Amino acid sequence: QVQLVESGGGLVQAGGSLRLSCAASGRTFSSYTIGWFRQAPGKERDLVAAIRWADASAYYADSVKGRFTLSRDNAKNTVYLQMDSLKPEDTAVYYCAGRPFSRNSLGSPTGYAYWGQGTQVTVSS
Repeated sequence: QVQLVESGGGLVQAGGSLRLSCAASGRTFSSYTIGWFRQAPGKERDLVAAIRWADASAYYADSVKGRFTLSRDNAKNTVYLQMDSLKPEDTAVYYCAGRPFSRNSLGSPTGYAYWGQGTQVTVSS
């Protein structure tokens, strides 16, 4: 059974940094895409970044490009989202999600079959 567990959220001042982790278990993820979504109160859940496990190619939404960086550790089956220069508008619950092999583009928010429980990120001004 596929399991994704996020960690690393918290409260930070604007301009600060956080690193989120998504630990994956239950199968081999070499053909998967791991995405990070976020949902702020009253808003839809949006894809902010995604990484293809096989070759570490990555996608970033315009709102986070240049500030967020994805990486993965094969030995630990973990994907990291380094978030720098955080802004109050980055405040949301962040979810990691797993998408089995798909021909969808990295920037597509569809096809994600497995979800973590979410971690709260709060950026104060």
